Amino acid sequence: MSTWELWWWVILPYLALATFVVGHVWRWQHDKFGWTSRSTQLQERRLLKWGAPLFHYATFAAIFGHVLGILIPASFTRWIGIPDEVYHAFSGTAGFIAAIGVLAGVLVLAFRRLFVPRVRATTSPVDWVALILLGIIIVTGIAPTVWVTMLGDGYHYRDTVAVWFRGLFAADPAVEAIAGAPLIYRVHATSAWFILAAWPFTRLVHAWSYPLWYMWRPYIVYRSRKPISPTEPGTSGRRWRRIGARY
Repeated sequence: MSTWELWWWVILPYLALATFVVGHVWRWQHDKFGWTSRSTQLQERRLLKWGAPLFHYATFAAIFGHVLGILIPASFTRWIGIPDEVYHAFSGTAGFIAAIGVLAGVLVLAFRRLFVPRVRATTSPVDWVALILLGIIIVTGIAPTVWVTMLGDGYHYRDTVAVWFRGLFAADPAVEAIAGAPLIYRVHATSAWFILAAWPFTRLVHAWSYPLWYMWRPYIVYRSRKPISPTEPGTSGRRWRRIGARY
């Protein structure tokens, strides 16, 4: 293991993870009112209502695919009877669909942020950093899915990249496994660490603020804004009575 490989594939991941954790704690303690997505829905809605759901749902599908392919060992899927050919065919097809959804969603949102003046005016420098990093991750994630897995001879990343990634959490990263991976996989992994390090300082923190309390909050009573004439006395069995009269 060279010094460069040690820094890039061991020190950088742990440094990014530490920044991710400590940065969120710091942000929560010092910027609670800034812990928000800073929604620009009031500035523009038509593009947002298409781009945001498409990007978010496709991203959830892509994350699920990464969990299945990276965190679950290949030996487990083989043990439960899923052949490698079937797994790669399924992951390639599902990954391609999710990648197209993510790409389409982020293009709509990027177009909106770039060419809608009111939205562009609310964009901070750190927002541009997050957008660029997301773009790199998406492109380097789609490229191997299409040109390596679907159109090429394939690459068994579960025996290399996945082994290195799981080793990080076991304090035993297999540097030789990731160092020999194709360049596109190494760039994809590196960009992931950079966005993890930047995450606490961007609007991406809103991902951890899903309003679960909505599930047990009290009911909200909605009243019609259309004026309704009051019920006439006597129609509901009640009568007008003189004040002080006995029933």
